[in-house]
Amino acid sequence: MARALRALRGAAGPERGPGPGPGLGPRVRFGPSPTGFLHLGGLRTALYNYIFAKKHQGTFILRVEDTDQNRVVPGAAEGIEDMLDWAGIPPDESPRRGGSFGPYQQSHRLDLYRRASDVLLERGAAYRCFCTPQRLELLKKEALRSQQTPRYDNRCRHLTPTEVAEKLSQGLDWVVRFRLEKGVEPFRDLVYGWNKHEVADVEGDPVILKGDGFPTYHLANVVDDHYMGISHVLRGTEWLTSTSKHLLLYKAFGWDPPQFGHLPLLLNKDGGKLSKRQGDIFLERFARDGYLPEALLDIITNCGSGFTEKQMGRTLEELISQFEIDRITTHSALLDLEKLPEFNRIHLTHHIENEELRQKLIRELQLLVEHVYGDQQVDQEVLEKEYVERVLLLRKGHISFLKNLVSSDYSYLWVRPSVSREQLQTISAEVDDIGKLVLGLMTRQAAVLTMEELNKDLRSLQKQTKETKYSSVMQLLRLALSGQQHGPSVAEMMVTLGPKEVCGRIHKALSS
Repeated sequence: MARALRALRGAAGPERGPGPGPGLGPRVRFGPSPTGFLHLGGLRTALYNYIFAKKHQGTFILRVEDTDQNRVVPGAAEGIEDMLDWAGIPPDESPRRGGSFGPYQQSHRLDLYRRASDVLLERGAAYRCFCTPQRLELLKKEALRSQQTPRYDNRCRHLTPTEVAEKLSQGLDWVVRFRLEKGVEPFRDLVYGWNKHEVADVEGDPVILKGDGFPTYHLANVVDDHYMGISHVLRGTEWLTSTSKHLLLYKAFGWDPPQFGHLPLLLNKDGGKLSKRQGDIFLERFARDGYLPEALLDIITNCGSGFTEKQMGRTLEELISQFEIDRITTHSALLDLEKLPEFNRIHLTHHIENEELRQKLIRELQLLVEHVYGDQQVDQEVLEKEYVERVLLLRKGHISFLKNLVSSDYSYLWVRPSVSREQLQTISAEVDDIGKLVLGLMTRQAAVLTMEELNKDLRSLQKQTKETKYSSVMQLLRLALSGQQHGPSVAEMMVTLGPKEVCGRIHKALSS
């Protein structure tokens, strides 16, 4: 046994118990399986771990849990880390970034798990099981036929050393199972309070090392959390009933366990499971559709608990400062994604108001305009920084997505209309007089244009015509400014375009 213990210690450097060590902050981890894209439920778990770490000057670790090789999707692990970076919650240690406690991918730590299982075998806390898949399937069918929960009957637990040696000599396939003991000790969950689950009464001994040399979740997580110095395990509530099993493993190894906190479920607003149908909740979809990461972080915390305040529009820094783990309740968080565009509108407004972030939006909007309207002879003047910045500042608070500004309603901003004087004359014979009145109005209003003042001025302008109705004046101006019959109000167009652009378009129409 001593030899096995020394080998186990040597597999991952010096012996470490959980916890960050004296004077250091907590160490927490997010351990997704690379079976597909990162979804909102995974993002929420990662976010709570990140916030907890940053709140207490700790370390946030990404550990890829790829022990079920049949379900691994190529590129998924890299995609998950990409999305954490996009969301603004990058790990401090990860497969990509490295760290002192790697490797950070479980498929690269197989020797460590094998040595750990050897320790448990030598201590008698685990045993080799030679039951065939066919026998296990019969056990399952019999249990279901009897309307009982399927469980292993612990048959191989009672094999003698001689019987085990004989089966090994025959070259029979085997797995390692952990001996579940009765009389588990209660533990205090950071969210659910005192808990214990007599797993031995409802489960058979679980497999901890499979025949292919890969561990199951139970062994891998206990071993990794110990050797990576994890001090707090914050994970979904679906793992709450397994925690007593994990604590039995810690006890068998002689290790101190970390503190556990189980996060309540994230559900749809009607209380149902989040749908993964058509990628509705995958982060890649939200990023592609133009949502800001801040909006996602805001809504998935706003619908839950753990924060001193609950207003919309919170930044990540505010979430960190407001977070208190003892404020997390056991109630499921109900997520209403219909509210997400409004969250995005608020955070897009914040981005536009921030000088540095606004410069990034300007570049993105310039590219969007070129992409959407590039084949319509966009005048380079409407792509100039000052013009694009003006549009952003004036539409601030009115748009939920940057892409709204390249929709058909706003096409007049980017494509200067080709409208002739003759076209305008079909609306009113007073086209020249109306044009001069508008040019004069723009000269007087050059400093600041407001929709309220413009609406009053346009009413007054119409009264100075001889026989053109107000609706016809609006129709004429809309056509001259946008080339369109429908769209935003004329006052809104004029405010957004600005005096210089309005005058330029009126001059062009009158002279063509």
